[in-house]
Amino acid sequence: MKSDPNLLALPGRILLGSLFSGAAMAQTSRPEDAVAGFAACAGCGAFLLIIPLLFITLNIALLVWVAKDAKARGMDTPALWMIVVLMTSFIGLIVYLFSRPAGNLVPCRHCGNRRLEVSAVCPTCGNP
Repeated sequence: MKSDPNLLALPGRILLGSLFSGAAMAQTSRPEDAVAGFAACAGCGAFLLIIPLLFITLNIALLVWVAKDAKARGMDTPALWMIVVLMTSFIGLIVYLFSRPAGNLVPCRHCGNRRLEVSAVCPTCGNP
């Protein structure tokens, strides 16, 4: 039994048609309509790529901030808080904000890193 090459290409055509429906499925004799349809669908595709990239970038920035803040506040487990925020995103951030030690962060006199104003020693260098 011989397979039809057009039949094998059908899933690719369906995928292409669903992604770029305006340009791939344009049944018009005017080329400017096909170009406008393709441009509109390409804009939708770019938008669908930008939103996840922004979300991933925001989550990475959030993880870095949580790790630095937890370390500056002298918390024992900044890595654990990073995992909590990674798994639960904004809900984990809210839990972290309510459970972290309160106080102002000031620069350490010895190393220059931030630490809690009320802490006895700097969590980075260990000096008072």
